[in-house]
Amino acid sequence: MSKMAIRVPKSMRAKRELLKHAPKLVENGKKMLILHGTKTSAVLNSVLADLFHLKRDHAVKYTKKNDSIRPFESGGETSLEFFSLKSDCSLLVYGSHSKKRPNNLVFGRTYDHHIYDLVEVGVENYKSIESYAYDKKLAPKLGTKPFFAFIGEHFESVEGLKHLKEMLLDHFKGEVVENLNLAGVDRIFVCTAISPTTVYMMHCALRLKRSGTSIPRMELVEVGPSMDLVLRRHRQAAESLQKEAMKAPGHAKKVKNVTNNPVEGKQGRIYIPDQEVSKLTVTSNIKGLKRERRDAKKNKEHSKKQKVAENPE
Repeated sequence: MSKMAIRVPKSMRAKRELLKHAPKLVENGKKMLILHGTKTSAVLNSVLADLFHLKRDHAVKYTKKNDSIRPFESGGETSLEFFSLKSDCSLLVYGSHSKKRPNNLVFGRTYDHHIYDLVEVGVENYKSIESYAYDKKLAPKLGTKPFFAFIGEHFESVEGLKHLKEMLLDHFKGEVVENLNLAGVDRIFVCTAISPTTVYMMHCALRLKRSGTSIPRMELVEVGPSMDLVLRRHRQAAESLQKEAMKAPGHAKKVKNVTNNPVEGKQGRIYIPDQEVSKLTVTSNIKGLKRERRDAKKNKEHSKKQKVAENPE
């Protein structure tokens, strides 16, 4: 049996788990899968640990080394797609280290658990979260939404950096929401295009201060990590696959007499015609009537015993 084969669920619990992973009109938030290659350096291990820390509420990390993963080679994507399906993750981060490509980081996205596109970068001048000293009260909270600042004209003119920008946004933006609370935005990713192939990326906390107006003044405090991302290889999705992935789902048909309440959940309304009690057919097999007959029989037996006790022969 192929390791990508899907098994038929044998219990209701397994069926419910598969339904959670099935396509939906409104999809779940994207999760990020973090994987290690055959060989990784200490720098790369720290980078992957920090990325998992930033996305720990929507991330899955595997620490075992993977020998068969070659993202840009034909046939080397099978293991990536298998792990994506197994962990239900549509975003990928793969770290490897070699003499030809030191401290190598590959960002990827999947469509229907098949590789959609890839961007490969090298990590340089890395500073971990632990190397920054700051007031821990400013540390970003779990589940908050980040701002993004992309500085430099190369993000618009260079195809590789434009692709990297899309990849970083998709990996770190979190869930899509309709309304945003200002108190829930406490961090920012600042990405500066130093050259056509290098991006300086740093993670900062936002400190809100009084400004005398309704709009507060913001200060940036570096909380890490920070690193230089040197663009190496990137692969766009095929045009036909892009059209397929960009299709918007149709609106679900409205179900009559069914409403969804955020507190009480799904509710249904049933219409029953007026009924006259005199016309209802009552059979003798109703459970309630059986109980009444049993009670009447017990009372009759009890009264007989009382009469025998009062009038002994």
